[in-house]
Amino acid sequence: MNYIKNIWITRYFWINLALSDIRSKWRRSFFGVLWTIIQPLGMTILLSVVFSKIFNTDATSYAPYILSGMIVWEFITQALMSGSMSFIQADAYIKQYKTPLAIYTLRAILTNLITLLLASISLITWALITNPQNFNYSWFAAFLIYPILLLISWPLSTILAYLTARFRDIPYALTLALQAVWFISPVYIQDTVFRSSGLNSLIDYNPIYHLLEIVRAPILRGSFPTIENFTYCIIVIGIFFLTAFLCGRQLERKVIFYL
Repeated sequence: MNYIKNIWITRYFWINLALSDIRSKWRRSFFGVLWTIIQPLGMTILLSVVFSKIFNTDATSYAPYILSGMIVWEFITQALMSGSMSFIQADAYIKQYKTPLAIYTLRAILTNLITLLLASISLITWALITNPQNFNYSWFAAFLIYPILLLISWPLSTILAYLTARFRDIPYALTLALQAVWFISPVYIQDTVFRSSGLNSLIDYNPIYHLLEIVRAPILRGSFPTIENFTYCIIVIGIFFLTAFLCGRQLERKVIFYL
């Protein structure tokens, strides 16, 4: 409880760090923050044309599926990659000030969460224009994706940050792991393709699928996510927080020596 209290006490510090990262990300850029909307829309148009030809589907209806997977997956990859390096990048602060190390991974997660919020504008706008009939009360459930992603990515990034401080090969291994997860997850490829190939286990037991369903079920189909979707997310959150807690007890005081 004291650890959580100290995170709250230092909230102005890590919030300002996150906002500073956001400002520097688009500094001297002509379009600035609009790139969070332009970039996923551009990639969605390209990929929807290609994948619709491959899977013989309508590009207009396939585009929101790709866009929803793109912005969520982009958050996951960027949050974990930046989170894994957060202790190393903040070594000057860590060596000078005694603060909970979890604030530095929280800083990375908040930066990417703000980017996700902005990128979501493109998905919401596209869905309202192409499929206005799906707009109903179930859309409120889709906004739960933000706290759920925060609660999943924060402890996982903290675990990775502890490991990266000790083993600098972790970011490279993480890149390979994320690529492998991408190939077995319905990020761009529809889950029906996996099921028709007899790969039901890659869908039913894949946390990425359940995360994406929290967004896709309301926005793309106008229905509420299932209890199963939320259950898997809660289980993953519990596992990651417990693991992060155990890693912190063992490694928090050693990180400064690894740096």
